[in-house]
Amino acid sequence: MASRTKTALVTGAATGIGAALAKALTIDGHRVYGADLSWDSEPDTGIQRLQCDVADADSVERCVSRIEVETGGVDILVNNAAVAGSLELQPFDTIPPEEFARVLQTNVLSQFLCSRAVIGHMRQSGWGRIINLTSGTAFIGVPNMLHYIASKGAIVSLTRSMAMEVGQDGVTVNALAPGLTITEGIESNEAFSQQMRDGVVASRAIRREERPDDLTGACVFLASDAAEFVTGQIMVIDGGATFH
Repeated sequence: MASRTKTALVTGAATGIGAALAKALTIDGHRVYGADLSWDSEPDTGIQRLQCDVADADSVERCVSRIEVETGGVDILVNNAAVAGSLELQPFDTIPPEEFARVLQTNVLSQFLCSRAVIGHMRQSGWGRIINLTSGTAFIGVPNMLHYIASKGAIVSLTRSMAMEVGQDGVTVNALAPGLTITEGIESNEAFSQQMRDGVVASRAIRREERPDDLTGACVFLASDAAEFVTGQIMVIDGGATFH
């Protein structure tokens, strides 16, 4: 769908959804940088790897500055990095305040910092795509995940407000809202039992588990010229569990 090669930055790209989205954008012909706190030693797949703490303003600025030196700037930003699969499920009144703050910093502040860092280049070039990752849980509410769901609800509002600010500059801002997606983090967290996963599947019109690759088509579309008149939208991709 891309009219010409663009430079993309995908946060949280080492594993899970981020890795799938980065790979899809590479296949679509873009030059892709992946930002994450740590990377494994597997062979490179065409993605330029950056070690970056996306919740730290200085770290984000260093990463974006490197991309600007090497390519001119970020044209496509996918704000995927988040704390999710590693969280302990617990009643909201037992969540430590520092844990609540950590989730908000990683899931929401990071999207603000990364968007702020790349918007200058997008405005100057008159073209840009910002794609945020939220969650379908923001629309239905799920118990024992208040910090996570609050962060994902904030991203919905962040997406809509930012879209109104930058639309006149040729920049679109949209969000993908997956359901429970079976990533490495979810599979390693015993709290997300098979019984819970089966219950999620049973709630869907398409009754199977969601995988990271289920999000790639929508991401590639929103990053393309074909989506130039789509902005401020929250695209729920959960097999029909949530109609939004």
